[in-house]
Amino acid sequence: MKYNFDEVVNRLGTGSLKWDGVGLIFGDKDILPMWIADMDFKVAKPITDAILKRAKHAIYGYTTVSDSLISAVIDRLKLKYNWDVKPEWIIFTPGVIPALYTAIKALVSVGDSVLIQEPVYYPFFSVIRDNGAHIVSNDLKLINNHYEIDFDDLEMKFLPKKDLLSEPSRIKAMILCNPHNPVGRVYTKEELTKMGEILIKNEVVVISDEIHCEIVYNGHRHIPFASISEEFANNSITCMSGSKTFNIAGLETSIIIIPNEKLRKRFIEVKGRLLSTPNPFGLVATESAFRYGDEWLSQLLEYLEENLRFLIDYVEKRIPKVKVIKPEGTYLAWLDFRELGMDEYTLSEFLRKKAKVGLDDGYVFGKSGAGFARLNFACPRVILEEGLRRIEKAVKEII
Repeated sequence: MKYNFDEVVNRLGTGSLKWDGVGLIFGDKDILPMWIADMDFKVAKPITDAILKRAKHAIYGYTTVSDSLISAVIDRLKLKYNWDVKPEWIIFTPGVIPALYTAIKALVSVGDSVLIQEPVYYPFFSVIRDNGAHIVSNDLKLINNHYEIDFDDLEMKFLPKKDLLSEPSRIKAMILCNPHNPVGRVYTKEELTKMGEILIKNEVVVISDEIHCEIVYNGHRHIPFASISEEFANNSITCMSGSKTFNIAGLETSIIIIPNEKLRKRFIEVKGRLLSTPNPFGLVATESAFRYGDEWLSQLLEYLEENLRFLIDYVEKRIPKVKVIKPEGTYLAWLDFRELGMDEYTLSEFLRKKAKVGLDDGYVFGKSGAGFARLNFACPRVILEEGLRRIEKAVKEII
């Protein structure tokens, strides 16, 4: 069937964090929300049908994961990435962030360090700190409007320091974000391999957040870190979900893949103390999405690419002081406002009070995010155009 992504769906009054929460979050109900990573599109019809069918059963008790869903996950990973995953490797959690908390608690002791790559998805910071660990950042390098991994810096993180007082605590794990949120990088096999070899040499377990793995644009291909080799698989925890791809984040269902039995047992032990099984609607929605959602997904990706072209063209022609870091994946655009000469707090106030748009402030993604903001372009084009028009008007009033 043909899906209409131009349809503007009124989400007010539905408990939407993105729309109903705008006044609380931004302090002004008149702000246009373009921040949190969920889409303003109706989901694929097979997903709705599956939820309605399950709802008609009329008993919503404690839920277990079906063999059919596990098969759907295995089939999809084979189809999309030629990755052979065994059923026993798969664990379901109510969201990726709870899974990250679980993984860090299972792998890292208080006082140890965890590696990230700033600017990066801001919940990573609290996941690490809340578990009593230290953050070490291998900052990404922005070169010619394109982010790259700083491999020299990555290797330096594991060298002993001359000053013993500055000796870093043991780096036990790295939270990898691929596709990267917010900068939109989809790392190549060569990049992942080089990174993985450095981390394995230094006995660092990779916790790979791959939640945006199916939102990837032409010319790029997502490669699960664990699919590269058996050695990589045995040194990793992979976090995936249908939530970003199929717009079912509110159903809080994620897939965690841990080939290493020892790591898996530690994860399950901690999970048992912290997390429950996802809800029945999330489980049936995920299976339906994986089995029957590709018609919708192919149309979505085409629409998102058109939105991205529109966004880049609009900004280049009409707001040249702002730069778009073109994403290779995700539906999030990383916008560079540094030419406006504002500090991070002034920029935040400018976007909220002057432009009346609700974007994610760049500085919350780490110190290297200062001067940037993240915009979600997974919305009908008329909403995207209105948001850009507001930014254009505000910028032109100050230059």
